[in-house]
Amino acid sequence: MGAPEVDVTDLPNVEGKREGDLKFTVEVEVLPTLEIPSFEGVAIEVAPVEVTDAQVDDEITALRQRFGTLKAVERAAQDGDFTSIDLKAEIDGDEIDSMSGVSYEIGSGTLLEGIDEALTGLEVGQDATFTSQMRGGEHAGEDATVTVSLKAVKERELPELDDDFVQMASEWDTVDELKESVRGDVAKSMVSEQAVEARDKVLDHLREAVEVPLPAGVLADALKNRVAEDASDEDKKQAEDELRAGLRDQILLDNVVRARGVEIDQKELFDNILAMTQSYGIDPMQLLGDRNQVAMIHDEMARSKAVGELLKEADIRDTEGNEIDMSVVFGSSAQDAEANAAAAAEAAAEAQDEADEENSEN
Repeated sequence: MGAPEVDVTDLPNVEGKREGDLKFTVEVEVLPTLEIPSFEGVAIEVAPVEVTDAQVDDEITALRQRFGTLKAVERAAQDGDFTSIDLKAEIDGDEIDSMSGVSYEIGSGTLLEGIDEALTGLEVGQDATFTSQMRGGEHAGEDATVTVSLKAVKERELPELDDDFVQMASEWDTVDELKESVRGDVAKSMVSEQAVEARDKVLDHLREAVEVPLPAGVLADALKNRVAEDASDEDKKQAEDELRAGLRDQILLDNVVRARGVEIDQKELFDNILAMTQSYGIDPMQLLGDRNQVAMIHDEMARSKAVGELLKEADIRDTEGNEIDMSVVFGSSAQDAEANAAAAAEAAAEAQDEADEENSEN
């Protein structure tokens, strides 16, 4: 698992005779062999997939906002408004920074802490002063007195939700078709969240069930590469805790890979690398030519697949007692998993629709 330590005991042509054998001892830390328990019958509980009308409405509102228009208003600024502002920051009476004509949406949290409260209730032409911590520059982390001047206020007008808007903004023809599609998308997202929750709980169970001896040399080398020598004790402690946790999980999952006979074939590996390079816009051959990178991707894929094997063994149910088959999500390949997740989401959405119909009838 780490760099070898070599101890040369006999070095011909340098010490002693000009003939003989080069003798040396090599010591290297290896992956500890752990006993991975069966997950048959291990109870894992996750949140149910329940798509509400409010969730669907929120998604559709977000779509309408993308096609909204800004209109100037003559009133006090409020949450959600789009403003044009000037800013000036001072420390001990000395101006350290200023900006003019800054566009800012109240409530977005993209500027200084305290600015939302300062702007809310202001009218065009008015100023407000507040104290906030600087986020960048030579005064980062210092408190400054900030003056904000409101120059303009606009609100976003949303387009009417009708069939004309749906046809313009989506692939669907009617509002009902759009809502049905959005409901399915939300269900798919919730199925993915279910899988993540189940995965995290399975890993927690594995960590509690198996004690992992950490290779001291590997940990020391990783810590040396991670933290500067002059780092604070707090930073060193945090880095060591993170490295310990990561190394422990790596050893655990590598043992699951070995115990469950997990394999990644060349097609799976190539398909995954192709998808990665496409998403980052780089040449696949650039990655395929780096053996170390390919090996790391292979190992991570195997560990992910190993978690899927444990999930398929465990007894996973939602909080309402419904059994959930994680093999639907964690298929034999990443493409299968995506396709099966979509199928599971569609089934969940259909079940939700049926339940809604029953409730309305009752």
